[in-house]
Order: sequence, then structure tokens, then C-alpha cells
Amino acid sequence: MTRTILDDAHLHPAIRERVAKNHADILAEVQSAIASNRVVVVGMRQNPFPKKARRMLDAQGTPYAYLEYGSYFSQWRRRTALKMWSGWPTLPMIFIDGVLIGGAQDLERLIEKGEFTSLLAPRLQG
Repeated sequence: MTRTILDDAHLHPAIRERVAKNHADILAEVQSAIASNRVVVVGMRQNPFPKKARRMLDAQGTPYAYLEYGSYFSQWRRRTALKMWSGWPTLPMIFIDGVLIGGAQDLERLIEKGEFTSLLAPRLQG
């Protein structure tokens, strides 16, 4: 499945650079964390679901990097850039080996089905 995104041909030339650089710092920070850690949780204060995801990962004994961006009342514009980049509408965003697996409920389903353990199985050297 390919996500629909407005291509450059449909952006006026005067705004292309502005669109490309929209909160590029937060995107770079998340991409760097994803490249450096097998499991990454992106969340925000006051939202119970990032906390729930972190508790589940702690219960599994899974190390993870946690990035937190504001609260309901702050940094929403920066979080919007992340949502546009990932296509995921809510927080947390949980990544395993660079793949977005969804949010806390998606993590919970993977754990319940036993799929989470297989996702974290040691990578085969090939």
C-alpha cells in the first residue's frame, strides 16, 4: 500500500523549501533514534498511552529509546510534522527495527499474540 502524499509538482515553487524544512530537526532526531535503537517510542507528556507502552516494554524487559515532545498544550506543531512524516495520527509512535508498528494498543496486540518476541528475535547474519 502506498500512502498518498502531495508531490512537489503540486506545491507552488515558492513554498517547496518551506514544506521540506518544516520541523526537519524533530524528524532528524527521531530518524537518528530509530537508526541507533532497535525499539523507539515517541510520546508526549500528559498522554497515558506512551506511559502504557513504556510499561509494557519494561515488563517485557525490552530496552528502548524514548523521545518526548511537549504536552497537549505545547509543541503540537512539531508533533504534527512527525504525524505527517509517519502517516500515524496519534502518539505514541512505536518503531521496531525502523518499522512503525503503531501505538500502545498495537504493541499490546503484538505481545498478546506472541509476535512481539519474534520481532525482537536476534537478526540472522546473512
